[in-house]
Amino acid sequence: GLKLGIYADLGTFTCGGYPGTTLDLVHQDAQTFAEWGVDMLKLDGCYSSAEEQAKGYPEMARALNATGRPIVYSCSWPAYQGGLPPKVNYTVLAEFCNLWRNYGDIQDSWSSVLNILDWFFNNQDVLQPAAGPGHWNDPDMLIIGNFGLSYEQSRSQMALWTVMAAPLLMSTDLRSISPSAKEILQNPLMIQINQDPLGIQGRRIVKEKSQIEVFLRPLSQGASALVFFSRRTDMPFRYSTSLARLHFPEGAVYQVQDVYSGQIISGLKTGDSFSVVVNPSGVVMWYLYPTALPAQ
Repeated sequence: GLKLGIYADLGTFTCGGYPGTTLDLVHQDAQTFAEWGVDMLKLDGCYSSAEEQAKGYPEMARALNATGRPIVYSCSWPAYQGGLPPKVNYTVLAEFCNLWRNYGDIQDSWSSVLNILDWFFNNQDVLQPAAGPGHWNDPDMLIIGNFGLSYEQSRSQMALWTVMAAPLLMSTDLRSISPSAKEILQNPLMIQINQDPLGIQGRRIVKEKSQIEVFLRPLSQGASALVFFSRRTDMPFRYSTSLARLHFPEGAVYQVQDVYSGQIISGLKTGDSFSVVVNPSGVVMWYLYPTALPAQ
């Protein structure tokens, strides 16, 4: 039941120096991948020009569709054009690609995770509207279970990628993965939130002087995911706020579930003050479900 993904490159060579898929080979390669039963294609952009990319990425989309086989199509196109308009047209991207790499490759380090996070949320006004069912921003792989992240940082990457509506691609040796990494990656509520049918990408809504940041992702049926994230490196921080301060509708009442601990808070009103304790480089993630909505 596993799916098969394959990597190719729209240039004379792949980034690793193997033969590339030049423009004259796009249709032949698409046909070959379909015959092999490939389910996903990642098409990189090393050793290709901007002109070749502008022709080749849409051409490969047409070629894959022509095979009649559903193949998820991951483009690296925007990453080679700096990731932002006017060089990148996200409307065009969404027409041809299912997901796309906007930015540089992730490395197995916390500083790399923060660098990607900053770029995505500093540019959220451009990137957030581009995402939706069938066309996603891809901040690159989860490095949970490798070597670079602590336990808290692993939980943070999972929560922040989920709130970003990121495709969840693991990059871990499953023969030696630790039970704690496995638990993070297989958290059922986390996956449910990530796969929410509305497919709305979340936004950073608060950036405090205390180095606490708050992210919000709207979900189907009036639910939401909130992530309280600490950039502090000293000690756990008690952060106090209310849903009213986070722009939730007045007069609503929510049931809250902590995504990691499973703890439930019932009857949280928009105006109620509450506190969360966030560990250094860690998160507290909430799933909020309305039990009473404000009178319209």
